[in-house]
Amino acid sequence: MKIKKTYSFAFWSSSYITFFSSLTLYLLSYIIFGIWLKIEYILLYIIVVYAFVFFIIQYRLEKFIYQRIKKIYDSVAILDSTDLQNTSITSDIDTLSREVRKFAINKQQQIRKLTLREGYRREFLGNISHELKTPLFTVQGYLLTLAGGAIDDKKISHKYLKRANKGVDRLIAIVKDLDLISKLESADLNLNKKQFNIIELIQNVYELLEMKAKKRKISLLFNKYYDYPIMVIGDVEQIERVLTNLIVNSIKYGRFGGTTMTTVETFDKDKVVIRVADNGEGIKEEHQKRLFERFYRVDQSRSREQGGSGLGLSIVKHIVEAHGDQIFVKSEYKKGSEFSFTLEKVEKI
Repeated sequence: MKIKKTYSFAFWSSSYITFFSSLTLYLLSYIIFGIWLKIEYILLYIIVVYAFVFFIIQYRLEKFIYQRIKKIYDSVAILDSTDLQNTSITSDIDTLSREVRKFAINKQQQIRKLTLREGYRREFLGNISHELKTPLFTVQGYLLTLAGGAIDDKKISHKYLKRANKGVDRLIAIVKDLDLISKLESADLNLNKKQFNIIELIQNVYELLEMKAKKRKISLLFNKYYDYPIMVIGDVEQIERVLTNLIVNSIKYGRFGGTTMTTVETFDKDKVVIRVADNGEGIKEEHQKRLFERFYRVDQSRSREQGGSGLGLSIVKHIVEAHGDQIFVKSEYKKGSEFSFTLEKVEKI
């Protein structure tokens, strides 16, 4: 085993001190008293002095290192004093150096993460203020115009009230989505899990979004004809929300006259995977990691023109994870995107 450097230091220091003091005692005994001390007395002196000096040096050295390093730890708040009292790192400089280096690297990583989160927080606050400010100013503008006399013109008042109401609806949608995300993050949303046919649910969503798809001449398709139901376990209402968000996005950002293709297949023995793919504009790789952040938009101007709260994919991710499942994204710029998520399947009897 490698000898700790503090022991090595104490060993050689004790050896030098013992040798010097023993030689001095031996010579002084002859010079002062005119006699040479017996060798057994000298050996006993060497043993006693060496043991005493070694113990004192080792003890004081470790205590000195401990106190100095503890002050460093306390000053940078890496560890509390109880952690130091339960470790022997201060008795070995190499071990101490490795531990301090490891803690420093860990703290640097934490600082980088906190800096990144702070950047996301500022961006989130900027986004939410913009999302709320736009409809609020719109509503305010219409109301001020009406209050300024336009309310007397029935045609204009009807049009402006309708637009103001649209702005209020958008505000309500944003608040509802934020409330839902908060509940999902705090595990305050009770999922009503039960067995249901995922194929039937997808078909229902297709029917609800048929008119929206027709406006952009997008075909809503399955990858094949499903002869039998595929039974899964989950909260029907929340999974319908997931499918609606994904399919609406595929319609918004899909190619005009293109397709939205949904596939249901086995993921593993306990799961199925539902894939929603389009042949639209796709998403650049640098945007894909942040797609599920609140209010994150790949194309700020076009996304806001398309409407929505900007929280859809964030809600999708939280709902899927609340079910204990995963969501994935694959996309190639200018070729299309595929969003997929897993669900627990019902075992066949």
